[in-house]
Amino acid sequence: MVTAKPRAARFAWVWLIFTALYLLLPLLSMIWASVTRPNGTFYLTPYTEVLSSPEFAERFFFSVRAAALTIVISMLLIVPTAYWVQLKLPRFRPIIEFLTVVPLVIPALLLTFGMIRFFNGTPLTNSSQGVYVMMIGAYAVISFPYMYRTVDAGMQSINVRLLTEAAQSLGAGWVTILRRVIFPNMLTAILNGAFVTFAIVIGEYTIASLLSQPAFAPYMLDLNYREGDQSLALGIISFMLTWLSIALLGRFARGRGGLNTTGVR
Repeated sequence: MVTAKPRAARFAWVWLIFTALYLLLPLLSMIWASVTRPNGTFYLTPYTEVLSSPEFAERFFFSVRAAALTIVISMLLIVPTAYWVQLKLPRFRPIIEFLTVVPLVIPALLLTFGMIRFFNGTPLTNSSQGVYVMMIGAYAVISFPYMYRTVDAGMQSINVRLLTEAAQSLGAGWVTILRRVIFPNMLTAILNGAFVTFAIVIGEYTIASLLSQPAFAPYMLDLNYREGDQSLALGIISFMLTWLSIALLGRFARGRGGLNTTGVR
């Protein structure tokens, strides 16, 4: 029994190192390939060419705007829904949880073709603005499982009933309760779901490609066909932007201190 713990610790360290190498070696190989020529000389030309390309900024900020709209729409729909289910309709929780699984089992290809066929002949397919709205709706659908489960977990970590009763005793209505009590206490959970949604939208290819939208992921694939070195550099840049978003989330959440989970702020 005395030697069991050191052996278990060594075994855990072996698996930790193996997992780290499994995850990091492909990334390091990708970085090395993006900064070296076939003859082994070092250069950063692909990075400067990508960052100086007007198409890079156009495509990237197009996806950033789409991600921001998706996050806002998802937040406004899911937070009140999760709150109402938690407070008034707990018997509907299994139904909502089943609905969160549906977008995971329906391929994005099938979802997009289904939307095009269903909305064919409507303003959603007869104009570029309508197609853009349809794309945002599809993004909200595919991000729904991640946003809802994150928000629902955060909702269960606070005393929703106590917070609501305290706010109602002070004369607050439902809109005020959501705006000044529920949303502030759910900020960390909402941010977690928001950045997962951000990563999904930035990396989503199928929906944007089928709807002929100038998104970031189709641009990456097109660049891979035209300029292999630049596509590697673009992949590293997108990876760093994703991790920067996660770091900003952690920084912002820590900066908030702690959220009030026992009463009205």
